[in-house]
Amino acid sequence: MDEHVQVTNLHHFTERHRYLVYRGFSLSSLDHKMLTNAYQPMIGAGAIGLYLTLSKQLPADRIGFSPLEQHRRLFLLTGAEGEAGRTEWLEQTSRLEAVGLLHTYRKYIAASEEYVYEYRLFAPLGPVEFFRNQHLTMLLRDKIGRHLVLSLREELLADEPAELAGANEEQLSVSFMELYQLYAGAIDFELEEGLQQTAVARQAEVKPMLAAKVLDYTDIINNFPRFSENRPFVEQLKHVPEMLAEINFVAKKYHLDEIDVRRLLDEVGVFHEDGSLNVDTLQHKANLVYRQRLKQDEYRERALTRLERSASEETEADASADGADGGAGERSVEWQYSLDVPAKLQGYCDRNQYNYMLRNESYTNVLKLFFPRGNVPDNLLDIFEKINLNYKFPDKVINVLIHLFNIDTRRSFTYLSVENVASDMMHKKIETYEQAVDYVRERLTLKQKLEEKDKAASAGGRGRGRSAGGAGAAGKAKPQIPVVKNGQGTAVSPERLEELLREAEKLDKKFNNKTNRNS
Repeated sequence: MDEHVQVTNLHHFTERHRYLVYRGFSLSSLDHKMLTNAYQPMIGAGAIGLYLTLSKQLPADRIGFSPLEQHRRLFLLTGAEGEAGRTEWLEQTSRLEAVGLLHTYRKYIAASEEYVYEYRLFAPLGPVEFFRNQHLTMLLRDKIGRHLVLSLREELLADEPAELAGANEEQLSVSFMELYQLYAGAIDFELEEGLQQTAVARQAEVKPMLAAKVLDYTDIINNFPRFSENRPFVEQLKHVPEMLAEINFVAKKYHLDEIDVRRLLDEVGVFHEDGSLNVDTLQHKANLVYRQRLKQDEYRERALTRLERSASEETEADASADGADGGAGERSVEWQYSLDVPAKLQGYCDRNQYNYMLRNESYTNVLKLFFPRGNVPDNLLDIFEKINLNYKFPDKVINVLIHLFNIDTRRSFTYLSVENVASDMMHKKIETYEQAVDYVRERLTLKQKLEEKDKAASAGGRGRGRSAGGAGAAGKAKPQIPVVKNGQGTAVSPERLEELLREAEKLDKKFNNKTNRNS
């Protein structure tokens, strides 16, 4: 079997295995022409025929998923019978996948213990995107030659008339927001939920990198404000491809669409006075849009979660209380996962009571235990609400996280500190109470080892300093420096004093005579 085919055992790919096809688009006449003239020379008529056969598993006026059927039907339609036919089939699908027309997935259904194959089709690239793709263009050149590639490009792309080149243009289109005003103050949760549950939402999946969307000049200039101060700078993008490439890089980096790019290019400071693009300002404003969108998605997810949980929250709380009274044995904490009581709660509860609360109580009730009169700061509630709703941590895991911050006195309840630990727990896939306890014990053990290592290193440094000083003193003694000591001196005799005075007078006379001669 070909080395590029992912299915290595044909017993895992038989006519009895079921399949379904997903198509989120409808083929136009231009798409058919691209398949015939551009893709077929590269991957062969057999692969294109298989692509069209898969596409026709759904009606042309409908998108979504096809019914589940056995591969036997497809193999009969395409003549892929027997082991050789299935091997050829896999080779053709690999060619379609290589040029970005198909993705193949294998799903396992636990209920029936079977594998189901999904063929997810992608629309062929349009002429503009196709000839911008270097890999596809070079592959087509290797198949049909340079002259036929240029001829095909002229056949598919109609250029602007020469007499309009360089003509001044004026934007007359009206944007959506200029004509319509929508009330966006409230979120329609039922509509959001309905749209997310439809199979057509699969169309919003990201296409392969081969078919990534690239904004061109017409995408930006269309619906750009006519009276914007930056419009002359935007119009020059047609003649400055480097600037357009920088805009596309920022748009791809921060997941911006055409509307976002047009709005950002209309901002003050995005262009310099000479018309050049201020990339730093553009990236800063694009980052603000990106972070704001993430926060909106986060708030929307929180609101949807609150709606889903509000109806059953009281019932679950009652059921939890009943279970705590009648079935405490099922929710009790095993001795090997029992945690020590923090210093703040010493005398308030014993070890068994504390661990039972961590295992069964909600995180809001446990959090109140560590604050005077149960007054938890609002910012702290927001932190744990985010962890509970967005990270999908159960209350028992959050309770162990609260225990970590109360047993480790050097930790503080700050957003950054809690966020770092919660992110690490999510990365390590902490989902149960027992996993959370093991995680906390590992962190405390690691912290203790680091502290002991620091103490040993500090003590060793002081010892080395003392030993080095002793060795230096033994090897080379310090020189003895004479020191003047305070004390009574010997008395001078009168004869000696007269002699000293005479010597002083002689020296004074010599000095005066020498000074007079020099003057």
